[in-house]
Amino acid sequence: MKLNKEFLIPFVGLKQGKHQFEFDIDKTFFDGFQFDEYNNVNIKVNLVLEKKSTMMELTFKHKGFVNVPCDITNEDFDLPVKGKLFLLVKFGEEFNNDNDEILILPHGEYQIDVSQYIYEMIVLSVPTKRIHPGVKDGSVGGGMLDKLDALAPKEQQQVKEEKNTDPRWDGLKKLLTDNK
Repeated sequence: MKLNKEFLIPFVGLKQGKHQFEFDIDKTFFDGFQFDEYNNVNIKVNLVLEKKSTMMELTFKHKGFVNVPCDITNEDFDLPVKGKLFLLVKFGEEFNNDNDEILILPHGEYQIDVSQYIYEMIVLSVPTKRIHPGVKDGSVGGGMLDKLDALAPKEQQQVKEEKNTDPRWDGLKKLLTDNK
């Protein structure tokens, strides 16, 4: 991803204490990461940066929706998402982001790029199975539920199959039921 100045936070000039930042995330944000699973995105991200003498604490919270296709009906719908992420920023000899919750920046660094953390927080808050809310209550349009019902296995067919069993197996089934 190319560096976006909107997500660079210069922390050198900030006083100790809490500082609030807000970001509006849309589809172009994900295009920068070459991520195209979402049709549309409208998410607000709140970031609280608490600067202390030797470290910083970043608390991310997001809420909004992503427009995705339903896994069952393939109909697009707005899926509400929300979540939070906590990140501890310390200073050391060299950059290290091996730990999910601790980021080590080299001494002399004066800004932090939070775009990768926002991206990961949002992507991880979207469930892997995306089901349109209309599937559960039957209000999804386009006749998809009718088509799913037509393609579903019929109970009558299962009953007929059970009646048309091989008589040799019926004798064995009787042995199973007689022992109980």
